[in-house]
Amino acid sequence: MKLQNMFGVVLWSDAAAQKAVIWCEDQGELAFYTPEDGSIHGAPALDAGDLIQFDVSVQQNMRKASNPQVLMQSHSPDLPEKLRAGQPKVSADPAPVRNDPSRKVIDLAQYFDLSPNQRFACSG
Repeated sequence: MKLQNMFGVVLWSDAAAQKAVIWCEDQGELAFYTPEDGSIHGAPALDAGDLIQFDVSVQQNMRKASNPQVLMQSHSPDLPEKLRAGQPKVSADPAPVRNDPSRKVIDLAQYFDLSPNQRFACSG
C-alpha cells in the first residue's frame, strides 16, 4: 500500500460518524475517509468545503484518505452545490474556463479565487 500526499476539498461529511468524501486535487477518483482509516493527528472534524491535506492510498479498488489535516475551514462551503448545479465559479483569471463537453477533467482551481502562484503551490 503506497501512500501519496494530496490536497482536496471535503464534498460531504457526517460529523457524528466522522466520515467524509473528498474531491482530490489530481482529479482522480474521490477519496473516502472513515475513523478506522486512522489519523496520526487525531480525527479532526471535517465539514463540506474544508480544504484539507491528507494521505491517500488505494485499498480494494477504493481511494482511502488518512491523516487529514484541515488547512482552511469553510474554504468553499458552497462547492457541493456548485458541482450539483454544474456551474463553476467565474474566475477573475484572464484565461477563459473552457466548457468543452469532451473534456473529462474538471479544473479544481476554477472553483476558487486562487492566483496562478497559489495554484502552483497547491498542486502537490
